[in-house]
Amino acid sequence: MKDINVPFDFDIPEEKRLEVIDEAGNTQVFEIVLTFHSDELGKSYVVYKEPGDSDEVFAASFNEEEKEGGKLSAIDTDEEFDMIEEVLNTFLDDDGHSHD
Repeated sequence: MKDINVPFDFDIPEEKRLEVIDEAGNTQVFEIVLTFHSDELGKSYVVYKEPGDSDEVFAASFNEEEKEGGKLSAIDTDEEFDMIEEVLNTFLDDDGHSHD
């Protein structure tokens, strides 16, 4: 049986829930901050964090065609990192959050 790392204190709505299976086969649960598609780079991205008040976020690209069981891919270039940071900062500004 595989372990599922789910903090009991946090109830994440299904549409905001991201389950990631690590190399050891364990399922980790994260909260989706936002998803978006870049026409310029031809990829879709997800920004996610650990459940709760964590300020640390993670990002990955994914294939929108695979709704269930899709594979997350690492961000490859500085161009992607910069674009994701810009989109995240705009999202946080629009949502009324501060950022550094």
